[in-house]
Amino acid sequence: MTEDSGHPAHSTLDTSVPHSARIWNYWLGGKDHFEVDRAAGDEVIAHIPDIPIGAKSERQFLKRVVSFLVAEAGIRQFLDVGTGLPSADNTHEVAQSLDPRCRVLYIDNDPLVMAHARALLSSAPEGACDYVEADLREPGTILDAARRTLDFSQPVGLMLLGVVNHLMDDDVAYGAVAQLVRAMPAGSYLVLTHSTAEIHGEPMLRVMRETTERGGTPIRARTKAELERFFDGLELLEPGVVTCSRWRPEPGSGEPEVYLFGGVGRIG
Repeated sequence: MTEDSGHPAHSTLDTSVPHSARIWNYWLGGKDHFEVDRAAGDEVIAHIPDIPIGAKSERQFLKRVVSFLVAEAGIRQFLDVGTGLPSADNTHEVAQSLDPRCRVLYIDNDPLVMAHARALLSSAPEGACDYVEADLREPGTILDAARRTLDFSQPVGLMLLGVVNHLMDDDVAYGAVAQLVRAMPAGSYLVLTHSTAEIHGEPMLRVMRETTERGGTPIRARTKAELERFFDGLELLEPGVVTCSRWRPEPGSGEPEVYLFGGVGRIG
């Protein structure tokens, strides 16, 4: 996502500065990144060696949450905002592996992400998979697009994974999430992950400052209490907002605590 003010909502492909989606893809072991992204990613690893573990832990969180939403909560459609570059076990792949009729709309504001999504992410014939270039700071645009692909008479899984932490201004962040949540049908779920400094402390804050100063995608940490605010008025599912590796882990998973916190809340 772009910074909260003074920048256009829709970006153009710029390979001269690092981008969070491409760095994330690098940490996940993907192929869709440039030298500037690898250099930025390696610099972060030099300060926080386990940061790729956090990226992979969030992907495991996605798998567990989507599986829960489809298999136990009966969700059959998803609005995935801040998609990131395609990797293994994307939202529609996990959902459609359980029910091929699931429908997914992906939203991102990076042209590289959108190009790869359209090329690589294909739906099962029984379901649907669509892609729209938009920015989380434009929730109205996102909702207009969502209504063309999703059925708002039925519950939706609203996925905001690793995207809200790119909204630097609290009013913008809380306002955008609240507007999306208000539009979701009763029985929908909000799924949110976000960077925190509560595990690594000052080294994490320093990395975020340096990334922003280099001209990369701005990013900030929020505390657990600040993240719980995004779920105000919702039924926050157990175990609440926790490090992603601690949200209903598989027995014996042994994943360490990571710098990304996540939570799931039922709407209405």
